[in-house]
Amino acid sequence: MIFFRKKEKKTELKYDPSIRRPAIRSSICTGEKVAGFENLQTEKFEEIQLIRNDKDLQEFKKRYGIEGEIRTIY
Repeated sequence: MIFFRKKEKKTELKYDPSIRRPAIRSSICTGEKVAGFENLQTEKFEEIQLIRNDKDLQEFKKRYGIEGEIRTIY
């Protein structure tokens, strides 16, 4: 008998500029970068995607329609 795992649906976070601000959280020690959104009211950061290179960053911007520079949080 063969069992298949049910594919998990990716839940897309709706980007509303009045509620959330795009940001990149960067580790000072390892240099690891994670793109996501910072809640403007609570300042809580929600991770969306690991950024390994410039292509990943461009994909994140394209997916959410972000233009210009993104704030970096250390």
